[in-house]
Parts: sequence; C-alpha cells; structure tokens
Amino acid sequence: MTNPDLERTVLESVPTGLLIGGEWRPASNGATTKVEDPATGEVLAEVADATPEDGMAALTAAHEAQAGFAAMAPRERGEILRRAYEAMLARTDELALLMTLEMGKPLAESRGEVTYAAEFFRWFSEEAVRIDGGYATAPAGGSRFLVMKQPVGPCVFITPWNFPLAMGSRKIGPAIAAGCTAVIKPAPQTPLSMFALGQILLDAGLPPGVLNVINATDAGAVMEPIIRDGRARKLSFTGSTGVGRKLLEQCAEKVLRTSMELGGNASFLVFADADVDAAVEGAMLAKMRNMGEACTAANRFYVQRGVAEEFAGKLAERMGALTVGRGTEDGVQVGPLVDAKGRDKVVDLVGDALAHGASVKVGGEPVAGPGYFYRPTVLTDVPQDSRLNHEEIFGPVAPISVFDTEDEALAAANATEFGLVNYVFTQNLDRALRISERLESGMVGLNTGLVSNPAAPFGGIKQSGLGREGGTVGIDEFLELKYVAIGGLT
Repeated sequence: MTNPDLERTVLESVPTGLLIGGEWRPASNGATTKVEDPATGEVLAEVADATPEDGMAALTAAHEAQAGFAAMAPRERGEILRRAYEAMLARTDELALLMTLEMGKPLAESRGEVTYAAEFFRWFSEEAVRIDGGYATAPAGGSRFLVMKQPVGPCVFITPWNFPLAMGSRKIGPAIAAGCTAVIKPAPQTPLSMFALGQILLDAGLPPGVLNVINATDAGAVMEPIIRDGRARKLSFTGSTGVGRKLLEQCAEKVLRTSMELGGNASFLVFADADVDAAVEGAMLAKMRNMGEACTAANRFYVQRGVAEEFAGKLAERMGALTVGRGTEDGVQVGPLVDAKGRDKVVDLVGDALAHGASVKVGGEPVAGPGYFYRPTVLTDVPQDSRLNHEEIFGPVAPISVFDTEDEALAAANATEFGLVNYVFTQNLDRALRISERLESGMVGLNTGLVSNPAAPFGGIKQSGLGREGGTVGIDEFLELKYVAIGGLT
C-alpha cells in the first residue's frame, strides 16, 4: 500500500501545464480542469485546459521544428528514444503510481504498462537507423529508379485513457524515429502520465517543438482547427469508432494521412479439444487486463458444448476470487472503472443480457460505496441478440454462449462490424490454422490471451481501424515514399 505522502510527492513532480515549443505554460485563458481518482472520486490535480489558440500555437511549434528535426541524423534521433526508454525504466515505480492514481488499474498492471510503453521507445530507437530506400534499373533500360523515404511531416496524435503511457509511446516512438514532429492530446481523464512522458523526452534531449502536449476537455473545438489547418500532414487516433469516423471526415478536407485503432468486439473461441485450464488462464488475461477496459479485451466467449460447463465453472471460480479495490492497495487485482459513465454502461449491458435470458454465474453488480467499481462477472446462456454480443463492454464481464460446430463458431465470431482481434483455443493444428485464416480480424491470439507486443504489427480491419502500429511496419506510417526517375543512363 502506498502512503499519502508518496502519492502527493509523485503528483507534485508532474507538470500541469501545456507543453508548447519546449516550454510548459498555462492555458491562454488560464482555464484548468480537474483530474479525478476513479477509486475515490477525489481530485488529484488541476491541469491546464487548452483553448483553440493553444492548439494552434502547438501546431505552429511543431511546424517550425519540422525541417530541423527531419535533418537530424537518424542515430541521434534513436539515441533520444533510447535515453527516454532508460529513464522510463528507472522511474517505473513513480510512473506506475501516477498511472494507478489517475486511471485506477492495480500497481502491478501499471508497472507492466510502463515496461510495455518504454519498449516502444527502445524498438523504434533501433528502427530509426534502418530507414532505407531503393535503386533499380528500369525494365526497359535507359533510366534508373531511385526511391527514398522521408518524414511525412507534423503529426496530430489523440490518445485514450485506458493505456495512458503506452498509447502515447506507440505513436511518439515511430514519429521521432522517422523525423516527424507532433502535437499530442491525451484523454482528459488521464493527462498526467502524458505530461510526465513529455518531460522525460525533453530531459532526454528532444528539441523544443518536436513534441507538444495539450490537454483539452473540449477536444472538438481544439483539435478540429489543427486537423483542418493544412500544416499537419498526419493524424493517428486511438479511440472509439464513432469518433474515428468524424475525424476521418475532418481529415478528408486536407487529405491528411491517417492511421486509426478503433473499437473492438473480440470473440474468444474455445473448442472441445482445447486445454481447458490453459483456456481459462488465457481468458483471464484477455478479459481482465485493465479491468476489461481494453479494445483487445475478450468481449464474447463462444465455448463448444462438450466443455462449456467446465470452462464456465472454472472461469467463474477464478473471477469470483479476484480482489477488488483501490489499485494502490496490497493484493488488489481489480481496480475501478475509469468513471461513472463507464460503470453505468456496464450496468446497462448486463441488465440487457439478463432481460434476454442470460444467467449470472458470478458477480453481476456494481460495488457499493465510493469509486466506480464493478464486480468481476461471468454470465452464461447469453443470447446472440443481447447487446453484450454487439457492443464493446469495457468492463470485467465475460458473457458465455455455447456452440456446436466450427462453422457456427466462425459465423458468430465474424458477425460484427469490428475486426481488431479474436482468440482461439484448440490443440488441433489444422483447425488452428483454418480458423485463424477465416476469422475477420487484424490479429488472432492462438492459445494465448495476450497479443500486444511492440515488435508485432498491431491493428484491425473493418471498422476497427486503418494501418498498423508497432513491428517493422510501424515506422512506415510516418514515412512518405519519393520516387526519382534518373534519365540519360544506358
């Protein structure tokens, strides 16, 4: 358990202004907004609340820094990221506590996110020096093709509250490696982690104006003018599909390059030949990471009839044994949901499922008292037409339905507008490959409940997004190809 003095020290060490042009400053009109502890409802800090003028100042800073930063040696850009990576690891406990205070997840999970977030900086520090092009002879001879890769230019990043460090470093890392400047807007529920990261990058030697951090409660008023301005050349957004659609419309005016990681509705398929204990372990990872508040969270559990009762019983036993509480307390495994709106949505979705005939195996209700807690829940006999099977839950609820045939499971899994990730548990190699090929998603977790890795391409299809983050292709989202035709050669 942390003590109040330590919490206060960590909170006081974080900048609370806007990072524009390498300087922390208040909002132009002096406005502030409160950051809340979701476990208690108490105010943690007051931070600057940007105006549209602040947003344009941040874009101007990024635009003015772009040419110089693009000309910086790739090795030097990589070394900045490497120093930031090392600083994050050195400050793991401090950053984890900060994250737990503003977001709610248990400290152990926050520490894991700090490590995960830092790894994007290490990965892309190595990719910075591997940006290459090509040189070839034209098929008909007489000329040559020269292909070079150049930074796309100033970027706009909008990140969510559920992974307040990792969703930032996953965008910032490749942008810096590629030579792009950026304006980033964190979610207003969790700006402190991004403020801390901004200062770490400054301390690591990032030039002024390369990264600008603006917190804004009126995101539309601040970000839309930046997107429509014309000086920004790329938008990267992680968040809901609904907001993503609106941003795509705004990007169309200036034809901004876009990459988006949007909503998910992951299925979790358990076949009768699966190792049930391994499937339950995978389910705990896929469902309960971040209290279920993850786009990769298993949302719909489809279990073959022969093992459905065993799987549901073992999963309910594990879920019911989890300790719920403030993430700073010893032994806590499940923290609060991020706010009242998030908890109310879970309450509504579970109520709808029960009204359609589902049964509660364990949990099924919010926790009384302060904070936005909901009990880990397993529901069985969940009908396909319940909202739980069609909407992202973003909470600790596992709805289980039974299937008989492989085709039936695939039809249910693919019956969604989303296509981010699906999970499959089977010990049959032929089935594993066959199902993986037929599932309509950008990622598949095969006998594992965890797919996120900085060295792998993360992203979805359908209405789950555009482009990929991470892996060897992650930096390509921030590079433009330029083709030079060379004539007069024989």
